[in-house]
Amino acid sequence: MTLALRRTFKVRRMNRWGIAIVAALLATAIPLPAQASNSYKFPVQGCSVKFTAYHHNYPATDILTKVGCSFVAPTAGVIDEVNRVDRFTWKTDLGADRGGLSVSMIGDDGVRYYGSHLSFIPATTIPGLRVAAGDLIAKTGDSGDAKGTAPHLHFGISWPTKAGIWWVRRGELNPFDYITAWKSGKNISPAKSVAKLRAKLGDIPPQVGY
Repeated sequence: MTLALRRTFKVRRMNRWGIAIVAALLATAIPLPAQASNSYKFPVQGCSVKFTAYHHNYPATDILTKVGCSFVAPTAGVIDEVNRVDRFTWKTDLGADRGGLSVSMIGDDGVRYYGSHLSFIPATTIPGLRVAAGDLIAKTGDSGDAKGTAPHLHFGISWPTKAGIWWVRRGELNPFDYITAWKSGKNISPAKSVAKLRAKLGDIPPQVGY
């Protein structure tokens, strides 16, 4: 066998070994994870809770719990509107003031999440703050028109609007199915349902309820 033929045979043999090794590695390799989707957390942490699918006058969920429980970001996103002053009084009974202390955020999924009747909002919770799912953004309470009633977190799901459109911010899509799923550890996004509802109602639909 000539030197050239010996070299060709050696290269081919090495190629066969290389192919066999690669095939073996592929067969035993751990599959790469799929692209991560949004993760979701139940909005109240550290306390026992009760909630139902019912809410008066407009879609939202009241999560009954104690004063001072953690209200956390339900998903990753950016803090939107923050109200640190409880202006509510039954003398004026303004819908815009009913929530008392409140925080809203825009999730990376494009959905706005809103919590109100809060007792405390950290100084770090400001518009533009980037948060991850499960980050503390406030503490539950009974401010606004919840004063004198069972403490609870009013939780609303809607879409982003300009500041001050409080009747959209407080809730347009019933959160019950989603927070029930999140509480059991399931990552179910309301994004498609919110987009569908927005297309049906328009960006700023008329106020429903009080």
